Amino acid sequence: MNIALMAHDNKKDLMVQFCTAYAGILSKHTICATNITGKMVAEATGLPIHLFLARVHGGAEQIGARIAYNEIDLVLFFCDPKANTKDVDAIARLCDQHSIPFASNVATAEVLVQG
Repeated sequence: MNIALMAHDNKKDLMVQFCTAYAGILSKHTICATNITGKMVAEATGLPIHLFLARVHGGAEQIGARIAYNEIDLVLFFCDPKANTKDVDAIARLCDQHSIPFASNVATAEVLVQG
């Protein structure tokens, strides 16, 4: 399964903690991520991660294109509800259009990863 990871700035540490906790499961899949999130997760877990641009520099669009081309099976995007949610809305909409499971918080991510 191809899993995409994204996180707003103040949720990056939570993403690292999540990926550390579920490294055993995630290691069995292909992981891609926006640049900063991916680097943080890779350093903490040792997981191989394909890096796209930083989210604010077009990484969200790169992952969006992969979703549109049916190359992503699951998206974990830990978002800050106080931040600009334009990128979250666009990714969520693409996931809905292409029937891709989408988690915007750790509780939903746990259900999806354990399933």
